[in-house]
Amino acid sequence: MARESFDKEIQFLRMLVLTSGAYNRQQYADRLGISIHTFDKTIKRLKEIANAVYQQLPADKGKEFADTVRYSYLDSSDPMLLFLFRAKSLKESESQRLSLLLAAMHEQALTAMELLDLCCGSMPAELSLPDEKTIRGDLKYLEQVGVIKREPGTRPFRYRTYNDLVKELSPEELLDLYDFVDIMANTQLPSVQGYFLRDGLKKHMARRQNDYRHQESFLYKYHYYSRILDEAHLFTLLSAIRNRRFVRFLYFSPKKETSYASKNTNPLFERDTEGQEEMMLPLKVVYDHQYGRWYLLGHHARYGIKKYRLEGLTQISEEDAAAADDYEAKKSELEQRIQYSWLIDTGKLVTVKVRFFHPGPGISNFVKERVLLQGQWGSITEETEDSFIYEIEVNGTIEIKPWIRSFGSSCEVLAPLKFREEMIAEWKEIKGYYESL
Repeated sequence: MARESFDKEIQFLRMLVLTSGAYNRQQYADRLGISIHTFDKTIKRLKEIANAVYQQLPADKGKEFADTVRYSYLDSSDPMLLFLFRAKSLKESESQRLSLLLAAMHEQALTAMELLDLCCGSMPAELSLPDEKTIRGDLKYLEQVGVIKREPGTRPFRYRTYNDLVKELSPEELLDLYDFVDIMANTQLPSVQGYFLRDGLKKHMARRQNDYRHQESFLYKYHYYSRILDEAHLFTLLSAIRNRRFVRFLYFSPKKETSYASKNTNPLFERDTEGQEEMMLPLKVVYDHQYGRWYLLGHHARYGIKKYRLEGLTQISEEDAAAADDYEAKKSELEQRIQYSWLIDTGKLVTVKVRFFHPGPGISNFVKERVLLQGQWGSITEETEDSFIYEIEVNGTIEIKPWIRSFGSSCEVLAPLKFREEMIAEWKEIKGYYESL
C-alpha cells in the first residue's frame, strides 16, 4: 500500500473515532479532501483488513465499519493500529509470498532456490510469480528483522524461522512472558511492536497447547487513539533524527477543516490543497501524556525553531543530511529554548506561584501528593495548616494552565498578575454558563 494511502487511512480512522460515525459519506470525503469514489475504496480496504485480522467478527457483510471497530470494546484500543500496520506497504502478492516462506521455514531449513520453487508452485494463479532476486530480498529482510535465521554451513545457505526463545520456555514461563509484554505494550511508548509480539506469543501458545485456554489477566481501554495511530510517523522521524536528515511533508494544522488531501500524480487533475508543504530538520519528538499527543520539534530554514503536531503530518519523506556541526548547534539551541518548558513551550521565562489548599482535617492530602508527583521541577516554598505555596519557572503559562485549572477550587494563582487575571476571566466565563435561566 502506498504511503500516502496509509496517511489517508490514519486520518479516516481518527475521524471515525472522534465523531463516532456521525458524518455521512460526503462529509467524510470533504473533510479528508478526497472524492466519494476514493472514500468508498478506503472503506472497502479497511473492511478487508479488519476481516482478515479479526476473524471472530460477525459475518455480516452489511455491518458498518464503525460497528466492526467497536465490536469488542476492550480490543478497540488496538485493532486500528494493528491491522493498519499489518497492511502498511504490503501488496497482496508480498503478503501471500511472505506467509508461504515463513510457513515453509517453520517446518525445516530451506535454501533460496527451494523456497523459490515452493512459491512458484503455491502462489495463487492471479498473482505474479517471484524471481530469485525477489526471494533473496525477502530472506534478507526477514533476517534483518529477526524473524528467520541462517543456518551455519557453506553455500547454498539454508534458512529457518527464528523462534528458539519461545520453544525453550515452559508453558508457565510463556504465560509470564505474555503478561509482561501485554503490560508493557499497553503502558509504554512506543507500543506497536509490543502488540505484534503479544499476538505472536498468543498464537504460539495456542499452537503448542491444544487445550490452551488463556484468560486475559489485564484489560485496557484508551481514550487517545492518536497516541497509537501516530506511531506510524514515529519511526520515520526517529530515523531522520538519528541520521541528521531533513524531512519534507505536507502539514495540516489541527485548526484547519481539512485533515488530508490526495497526492496528485496526474498533472491534468491537480487540485488545490489546504495543507502546507514544509521542509525542516527534525530534532526531537515529544509525547504529551495528558492529551495523548505527539509533537515534532525541529529547525525551519525560515522560521527557526518550529513545532508540529504529528497528527497533521502526511506524505513524509527523508531528504539530504545536515552537517554534523550545524545539526549539533541547532539541537543545542532547541534544548536551551525548551529547558524550562512544561512540555514544548518556547515562550518567555516566568515564575508561576500558586497557592494550593489542603483538603481538610482527617482527609488524605491528595492535593499535595499530586503536586509532588506531577509538579516537575517546581517546589513547595512555604506551608501552613490550610495551604502551601508552589513555585516553578516555566517558558510561558500556556501549557501549565490546563494542569493548574484541573485542580478547580483547590488552588489559586498568585503570580504572575497577567496569568492570575486570565484564570479569573476563565472562571467567570464558566460561572456564566451555570447561571440560572
